[in-house]
Amino acid sequence: MNLLAGYYGDAWRRLTRTRLALASGLVILSAIMFAALGPLLVPNDFDAIHWDAIAVPPQLQGGHLLGTDRLGRDLLARSIYAVRISLFVGLAATAVTVIIGIAWGATAGYLGGRADQLMMRVVDVLYALPYFFIVIVLTTLMPGDNLRVLLLAIAAVGWLTTARIVRGQTLGLRRREFVEAAIATGVPVSQILYRHVVPNVMGTVVVYATLTIPNMILLESFLSFLGLGVQEPLASLGTLINEGAQEMESALWMLLVPAVLLVVLLLSFNFLGDGLRDALDPRER
Repeated sequence: MNLLAGYYGDAWRRLTRTRLALASGLVILSAIMFAALGPLLVPNDFDAIHWDAIAVPPQLQGGHLLGTDRLGRDLLARSIYAVRISLFVGLAATAVTVIIGIAWGATAGYLGGRADQLMMRVVDVLYALPYFFIVIVLTTLMPGDNLRVLLLAIAAVGWLTTARIVRGQTLGLRRREFVEAAIATGVPVSQILYRHVVPNVMGTVVVYATLTIPNMILLESFLSFLGLGVQEPLASLGTLINEGAQEMESALWMLLVPAVLLVVLLLSFNFLGDGLRDALDPRER
């Protein structure tokens, strides 16, 4: 435990020396606070229609700092709500995929033999299917709330890469002395996986999860842009970009605001993931 604490302590110190990764982490934290506390600071509701302010450009006066859309809805309020939904889908889908991937990959790598071959053949078969096609089919066929269906559809096939990564790491750990000692002393398999295997693969998983979040956000935005994700009156960055693309010739701000927010979020998560990858690299110790 002390060894792990020292390892992650060194990793944190290396991460704080990477200015780009640290700045990206601050941007992400600001985005989370923006999404959580923004509705308390903005006087307009995200779905309130202002008939006297249709497609108004950004202005300091009038209460519409980022302008309004073609229905007179405040773009700042809708952007706050859109960032909230996109972050929620990205973080929640990544959490689900990481949990399933760790459980599946660690179990397959530890058991080995026929169990490992069978479990990984399932992964290979799902991998052979078109990812976007599966998600689109699931979002159109699954009943229920659109946001919940979208989250489940993305998470249903998003765990495959995590499972492969964890399985590869577990195969190496399976032959380590501390794991063999635990097996020899009769420690249950579940305890070996929980106490010895999972903590030793978390560094790699954290890096991959950080790089997975922007992919999940981008996938949600893409599906919402196509009309298969978040539906009116709700808003995500994908739906706002879709609405802005239709009005870009006459109201460019409607496209620029959500597009800039999406790009900033994606770049921040990617830069943070790169920084974590370098910080957790044992060769840098």
